[in-house]
Amino acid sequence: MIKTIEWTDEGVKMIDQRKLPTVEEYPVFKTYEEVAEAIRSMVIRGAPAIGVAAAMGVALGVRDSKAKNLEGLRSDFEQITKVLASTRPTAVNLFWAIERMKRLFKELADDDADRRTIADQLIQEALAIQTEDIENNKRMGRFGQQLLPDSGTVLTHCNAGALATAGYGTALGVIRAAVESGKHLRVVADETRPFLQGARLTAWELWKDDIDVRVIADNMAGTFMHQGLIDAVIVGADRIAANGDVANKIGTYPLAVLAKQHDIPFYVAAPFSTLDLKIPDGSHIPIEQRDAKEVTHIGGVRIVPDGVSVFNPAFDVTPNEFVTAIITDRGVALPPYLQSLDRLRVAGPAGRPDAKKDS
Repeated sequence: MIKTIEWTDEGVKMIDQRKLPTVEEYPVFKTYEEVAEAIRSMVIRGAPAIGVAAAMGVALGVRDSKAKNLEGLRSDFEQITKVLASTRPTAVNLFWAIERMKRLFKELADDDADRRTIADQLIQEALAIQTEDIENNKRMGRFGQQLLPDSGTVLTHCNAGALATAGYGTALGVIRAAVESGKHLRVVADETRPFLQGARLTAWELWKDDIDVRVIADNMAGTFMHQGLIDAVIVGADRIAANGDVANKIGTYPLAVLAKQHDIPFYVAAPFSTLDLKIPDGSHIPIEQRDAKEVTHIGGVRIVPDGVSVFNPAFDVTPNEFVTAIITDRGVALPPYLQSLDRLRVAGPAGRPDAKKDS
């Protein structure tokens, strides 16, 4: 399995996804500020992976704090979490992981735990988040693979694989689970402009796994659907509202519209931590605006006339009416999503269909 992120005594090691597929490099980020910059600059990306990185960044910052007492550590902790929370506004897993670390820190600090204990416990919590993410992805894969055909072609957008998570993947995890179960699937990967996550990352990791993958330009998807060459679409998500509206990489919404027009199922795969049930619908999801150079340049070469302005929203929102099913680690939600997602919330992890087998 691709090691997207790893805790080491020296710091947080991550595969530099900006350099893939031509260079496979694993730099170590030695301070929480460096981890924050790695998230911001997309060394690491994908909502679940960002959450793991943020948790490790918090643990690293507390471990290396120079505070002389608990009060000073509280102040440092507040600054650490503030810096990490400011990196990427759309992916809710970032904030979910930071809040989880905050709750543990408060519990330990209120009990007057010593600095060493607090740091050790936060490291263990970050590692638990990492382990749980892989387990959740595999569980999601088992749920989701049942929805895919025994043979056929699946279209995906951006990268929702091992590289976007702690391992295995969300949308690609469903595809992996389907292939592991004996299904014969081909994957068509949108290139995913402007950052080319599909062409660079999805194609790279599926190729390494010997899963049949072909890359197409983003504007080819509709033609492939019209020609009957696509049997299903599956994507990941960075935030899902209570009503099932889905924020994902820019270009997802038109794919969903095209899939509905051509009567092709459109699936979203995301861990339950990606659901933001506090917001009623997608209009409340903040959309990150990224550097114009991601659009004006490819590989450092300018492709847009100098002086011409561009728009570069990183995400779009797909209304729930275009989503056939939402696959989570707690089960599959079907429309109407207000009810089905809330049922998964109430059931909780212990309410998973496979929980009895695990106990």
